[in-house]
Amino acid sequence: MSEREQIIGRIREALRLEAHRPEHAQISSHGTQTDATPRKWLPIVPDDYEGQVELFSKNCDELKTRFLRVAALSDIVGKLSEWKNAEAWKLVASHHAPLLDAIVSFIGLPALFTEDRPTTNEIERADVGITLCDALIAQTGSILLTTRSAGGRTLSVLPPHHVVIARENQLLPDLPAAFELLQKTYNENYPSLITFITGPSRTGDIERILVLGAHGPRFLTIFLLPNEK
Repeated sequence: MSEREQIIGRIREALRLEAHRPEHAQISSHGTQTDATPRKWLPIVPDDYEGQVELFSKNCDELKTRFLRVAALSDIVGKLSEWKNAEAWKLVASHHAPLLDAIVSFIGLPALFTEDRPTTNEIERADVGITLCDALIAQTGSILLTTRSAGGRTLSVLPPHHVVIARENQLLPDLPAAFELLQKTYNENYPSLITFITGPSRTGDIERILVLGAHGPRFLTIFLLPNEK
């Protein structure tokens, strides 16, 4: 098959995927829809919370993100201890927060905290980076985090396994809600980094074969905890 035929084949493949279109939108004389807000153009999200959790879980599964909804901190510690043995962890990297301090303490491994200003090389030696986040996005299966919520820029990028801890009230329905949250939280004092993480690092550049961990963590795990009482 020639290169031209391969390109045309990919275009035809892409055209089979029908894009979401808002319902009941008015059409202008130029054939464009005039009354659809950005939210209406995006994929539909269930109105109820449990439906949003289900959608987030489905998206995570498709993205090869490990998503666990747990009942208590002990459930997280148990899973991390299990993976610590299975993946032969020797060093943990995290940032200080009461919840994370408790988790790292229970894991029982040497730990680096970004507040102590470890070098990039030191964080690269960590087997896992454990962070909080600003929000989870049901619509896309994404994590919204910033330098302030995730202890800087390195924990979510350098260790081969990124673990994110979130509360149930941090699950948002869609991307517009995420941007509304950023505006409400930071107003005019935005962090130096705002990022959406959608699945573990990946590339399909070579022969269209998906490779995980190409430019960042190979494993991404999200724990969803009940809200604090």
